[in-house]
Formats: sequence, structure tokens, C-alpha cells
Amino acid sequence: MISRGSAFLGGVVGIALAVAAVIVINALWLLPAARTEGRNRLIVDQAVQSQKEELERKGDDAKLQRLSDYDLCIAYLGRVPECDSLRLQPV
Repeated sequence: MISRGSAFLGGVVGIALAVAAVIVINALWLLPAARTEGRNRLIVDQAVQSQKEELERKGDDAKLQRLSDYDLCIAYLGRVPECDSLRLQPV
């Protein structure tokens, strides 16, 4: 028959093996998958941010192209006398 001591020792060894198996599975399977998922999510987030910035830049470019020389001067320098020469003169 199995004594209490050997049954207890068998239980402890069994638990230790189960914990070791969980650690090995975690290290070999779950952590690399999580790392890959995180890396992929970062790449997607960067691509989305880049797309947003490009659309914003295109909007800014279109807005600037619609400005007259005078309005562009005012936008960048403020109301300074140098911009007055760029104002359209009535014909």
C-alpha cells in the first residue's frame, strides 16, 4: 500500500510538474503569440496614424493653394506692411 508520505510526495511532484508544464507552454506558445499580436497591433496603429496625417496634410495643402499671395503672407507673417504690396489692386 501507498503510505501517506509517499502519496503526499506524489501530489507535490504532480503539482510541480503541472506548474512546470504551464510555464513551458506559456514560454513557448502564449508569450510569442502575444508578442506577435502586440507587434501587429503597433504596425496597424502606425499605419492608421500615418493615413490620418496624410489626409490632414492634403487638406492643409488644398487650403493653402486656395489662398492668394496676400492671404498667405498674412497667414504666415501677420499684418505687416510687407504684405500690402501683395494685395490685389482694383482695376
